[in-house]
Amino acid sequence: MAIPAWKRFEKSEWFQHTKAKLKRLVGKELRLRPEIELETVVDGDWHYAAGQLDEFSIVYSLGVGDTIDFDLALIERSGATVHAFDPTPSSFGTLESADLPRQFLFHPWAVAGEDGELRLYPRQKASGGKSQTMYTLVAEDGVTDEPLVAPAYTLASIVDKLGHARIDLLKMDIEGAEYDVLDSMLATDIRPKQLLVEFHHRFSSIGLDATRGMIERLGAAGYLIFAVSEIGREVSFLYTNQ
Repeated sequence: MAIPAWKRFEKSEWFQHTKAKLKRLVGKELRLRPEIELETVVDGDWHYAAGQLDEFSIVYSLGVGDTIDFDLALIERSGATVHAFDPTPSSFGTLESADLPRQFLFHPWAVAGEDGELRLYPRQKASGGKSQTMYTLVAEDGVTDEPLVAPAYTLASIVDKLGHARIDLLKMDIEGAEYDVLDSMLATDIRPKQLLVEFHHRFSSIGLDATRGMIERLGAAGYLIFAVSEIGREVSFLYTNQ
């Protein structure tokens, strides 16, 4: 009984708030604050402006894994069409057992900084075992498995493949690949109106400077922060250069 109780405590709002505050104090997390005010809703750890979406909106959701709760909630709220992208086996299992609305469209591709193939490695659990659902771009210490090799495309290639003129909201939870994808995006004229990113600077091979630099580049391109999650890693941006 003690272990489940501790797990519940770890997930409590108070614990997460205190943990995030301590990490900022010791320099392990960035001190990020909203730069503009925007009315938002929260689904999972993601803050977004649902009032800016409707049944004609196009949403790209990068990284499905073992849950599509965010995607289904967004569809229910707005009626938008969600294009979800994930090449990992866990995503296939998630979708096989789900009752999917017509607005949810799945593509078994990785999104990357360049077209080709992406090598993904299983995440290592705190217990020392390997995750069956989470994969990362960078092999963590102790992971020696053969990588999952997945077809990969840039956002520009995907927009061209799907024939889209715009992306109204782009959500990224792609375990360290977000930096290459964002750099590739910024080199084009693709500018999603809302950009939701989970940054993975906690990986030792990435670090805080990578996230700090990316946020600066996004700001220079016209993206301002309108929300930050409790732990400080999921950041929501609005494109303001329109």
